[in-house]
Amino acid sequence: MPDALLLTLLLAAVAIGWWLGRRDRRTPDDPGAQTELARDYFVGLNYLLNDQQDMAIETFVAALEVNSETIETHITLGNLFRTRGEADRAVKIHQNLLARPTLTPPQSERVQLELSRDFLKLGLLDRAERLLQGLVRDTHDDEIRRSAKQLLVDLLEREGEWQAAFNVAHPHLIRQHDETRRAAAHWLCQLAEQERGNASPGLARKHLRQALNIDAKCVRANLLLAGLEHDTGHYRQEIRLLARVPDQDTAFTATILEPLANAYRLLDDEDGLIKHLQSLLERTPHTSLIILFAETLRQREGASAAIALVSDQLDRESSLGALDYLIGLYRQDARGEPQERLALLQRHTQTLWHALPRHRCRRCGFAGEHLHWQCPRCRSWGTTKPITGIEGE
Repeated sequence: MPDALLLTLLLAAVAIGWWLGRRDRRTPDDPGAQTELARDYFVGLNYLLNDQQDMAIETFVAALEVNSETIETHITLGNLFRTRGEADRAVKIHQNLLARPTLTPPQSERVQLELSRDFLKLGLLDRAERLLQGLVRDTHDDEIRRSAKQLLVDLLEREGEWQAAFNVAHPHLIRQHDETRRAAAHWLCQLAEQERGNASPGLARKHLRQALNIDAKCVRANLLLAGLEHDTGHYRQEIRLLARVPDQDTAFTATILEPLANAYRLLDDEDGLIKHLQSLLERTPHTSLIILFAETLRQREGASAAIALVSDQLDRESSLGALDYLIGLYRQDARGEPQERLALLQRHTQTLWHALPRHRCRRCGFAGEHLHWQCPRCRSWGTTKPITGIEGE
């Protein structure tokens, strides 16, 4: 940030010096104004050389008259204030620019775009939305329209206006940006959850199919479709939809296990569950899958079958969660001192296991117990996934 600030101030000083030279040649009959401007210029330059950057900014802003030749410098200074966390000062500069009757339409649109960013930074969402809606509607500049749409989509998303955000982004932003495409699929999932809550499964399914058309790897859409089938008692269809999830992203295998097991049990099809778990285990030997499979075998065939399965999986790949479960199996048959030692060991493994996060954002690293479809830190959609490895799945 200090480097950007210094560079901007140097550019401002150069711009003022260049403009000062041009003004001197154009207005030789106004020596008083020239002298005052020159004095302000050199005062600002002195502040800059003495590393008094705030004072340099104030002096340059006061010295630099707004005209067609200095508009970019004013915009840059306003943006600098915003990036430094002083959006209120940026607003003053950009509003002062908009009040100038000499601005051309393209210049006015550029300033409005920056002013909307200032308002967003300050949390003045209504003002920002009005400016952005006007730019999207009226501008003939493709770059301005694209930037305004992106800001407007971000604003509408923050307000939970999922349909409005989708309408602005569709189709151009969705086609042009992978991140917007992923986000749009989740906006449709948000709408589907609302419709499901309103007892409108038909509309929910429509949104979810549209989400999958936009992003075929949207795990959330298939999970919600499976939930809709569960609501109506169509458990075979639910299983079929859940089975698609590992094909979309193997990291989410653990996410489907509870509804998958529940659906098979409601069908009274334990053989089908075991067969399904076996096929999943061959692809993704995740901790939760190992434990569910082992527990299913334990209830059906006894502890020895579960111990054999977990031991075999641990020989292939270490897993803290599976180790903790295995110790619990051994404790069931142990007596006396061995049982006490195993209990002590399991207390330690459980303390370690329960202290670990279960999900992590692949973009910013935010970690936590629960799955967030939108990362609470970086606000990216679909980047938080179950953690895999020795301390995870």
